Amino acid sequence: MKCIGVIANCGKPQAGDVLQRVATEAARLNLELVVCDETRTLLPSARSLTLPEFTDIVDGVLTLGGDGTMLHTVRILAEAAKPVLGVNLGSLGFMTHVPQCEVEAAIGALAADTFALSARTMLGGRVYRAGNIVAQTMALNDIVVGWGQSSRAMTLGLTVDGDEVAEYLCDGLIVSTPTGSTGHALSSGGPIVMPTAPVFNMNVICPHSLSARPLVLPDTCTIRVNILQLPSEKCPLLSADGQDEFVLQREDVLEINRYPHHALFVQLPDHLYFAVLRQKLHWRGSAR
Repeated sequence: MKCIGVIANCGKPQAGDVLQRVATEAARLNLELVVCDETRTLLPSARSLTLPEFTDIVDGVLTLGGDGTMLHTVRILAEAAKPVLGVNLGSLGFMTHVPQCEVEAAIGALAADTFALSARTMLGGRVYRAGNIVAQTMALNDIVVGWGQSSRAMTLGLTVDGDEVAEYLCDGLIVSTPTGSTGHALSSGGPIVMPTAPVFNMNVICPHSLSARPLVLPDTCTIRVNILQLPSEKCPLLSADGQDEFVLQREDVLEINRYPHHALFVQLPDHLYFAVLRQKLHWRGSAR
């Protein structure tokens, strides 16, 4: 890589110091840094571009922040298919697996092309109202139908490839990718799925039935969620990666498929998936 985009969460206290280290190492390696957002305020030496120019010119993007910064970056890159490497300035960070103390080594790997790429499946969602598309979205982690602050139950109907699965009296529903399996889906009792598995997860949120269980579905299927019953004067929200929101109504239909483009994650030579899980989830195994 010769031209690297940089997107940082400038609200992180350490962002300024780490960005200066990025600038110093990039200069040493004769790399060009470019920015397209508020990152320019903490990285004035970088070339400032509009978003379309940014997505067109960069060879890859370095994000500094947490998983939210990664999600934001993947979404603005959309169809550009540019590799993304996340440096973790937070505490958890499943996607931002490079610690800030290793940022120079990460930049060196980008410059030397000593990395691998992991293609991550994404979700595409459409909301139909009276047969017309009224909203469209995409997500790397998950698409969620939920209440926000309300605790009242709704009734959702689920079909997969036209085959009726069930009707759920519940607080909502999550459809997640393998990448998103360690996010909202995990906290709702779903399984952890390796990122390369060609599947989706479906979790019902607080179902009023002990028989409701998470489903693992092929990522070639079409999932349809029908909004069947809602409490009076209450409307649930459709949320994509916790960033896009759309108010749903009774009789709306949410259709979810595999998005036609992948997100590309940079993986450094020492990256091991289960090592990340052990670290982030504090797995210790059986006592000896």
